[in-house]
Amino acid sequence: MGNENTNWGQSDTGVVINGGKVLLARHTYGGGNGKLIVPGGYVEHGETPQHALVREYMEETGITIEPENIIGIRFNMHDWYIAFRAKYISGEPISDNDENSEVLWIDVNEALIREDVPELTKKLIQSALSNDMGLRFTDYESK
Repeated sequence: MGNENTNWGQSDTGVVINGGKVLLARHTYGGGNGKLIVPGGYVEHGETPQHALVREYMEETGITIEPENIIGIRFNMHDWYIAFRAKYISGEPISDNDENSEVLWIDVNEALIREDVPELTKKLIQSALSNDMGLRFTDYESK
């Protein structure tokens, strides 16, 4: 759940919907303990948010994803949090038995009414479902 390379001021998450189902993980600590949330985590120093999200999904769920676009941003004077819409690539959901106790595909309509899915997760799912393309990122090299 973090190491000396963790950038505690930068975190991200991603909503992955495949075949009408969203991938959620049952959180095991903090305010989200016992709740089904979209996976994510902290960015490591020297890592882009996109790469961090791919790594976090693999570590926490066993699923390979590809971030597509930004569907939400939260920031303040201390930290920031970016939410991506992400594409399922491959893998079967499996719990890391650390940060989550189970990982499962849930019908999106069911996820939006379940009491064990927090409001933020519901809002992120709704944003991922919207026809709005969200923000797009473009790779570039600074000089």
